[in-house]
Amino acid sequence: MPFGRLVAQVMRDEPYASARRVFWIVDNGSSHRGQASVKRLEGAYPNLRLIHLPIHASWLNQIEIYFSIVQRKVLTPNDFADLVAVEARLLAFQARYELLAQPFEWKFTRADLRRLMARLNHWDQLRPAA
Repeated sequence: MPFGRLVAQVMRDEPYASARRVFWIVDNGSSHRGQASVKRLEGAYPNLRLIHLPIHASWLNQIEIYFSIVQRKVLTPNDFADLVAVEARLLAFQARYELLAQPFEWKFTRADLRRLMARLNHWDQLRPAA
C-alpha cells in the first residue's frame, strides 16, 4: 500500500522517529479512512496521530488545492513532447509560485462558525426525516 510505505519512510527518519507527536492530516481516501486506519497506524507508530479532515471539506486540504492549481495552470493543455518537458514546466511553476505566494488572513471566526452551525441546524430540523 503506497500510503503505508510513505508513512513508514517518514516515521523512521528524524525528527519524526523521536518526536513526541507527529500529526498526519489526511482526507478520507480509501488507504487511510476510518477507525481501522487510526488503529493500524497509531498502533504501528505510538507517536503518530491521524487527523481526518471533514468528509465534504476538500477546501481544507491544501495539497488538493495546490494540485488543482497545477492541473489547471500547468498541465492543461497536455501538449508535452516528453517527460523532461513536463518536469521543466512543473519546476518553473513551482519556482514562480514560491515567489508569488503570500500568507492570507483568515476572516472566518468562531462566531461566524457558530452562526453557520445554528443556521444549518435550523434547516436540518425543518427537513422531513428520510
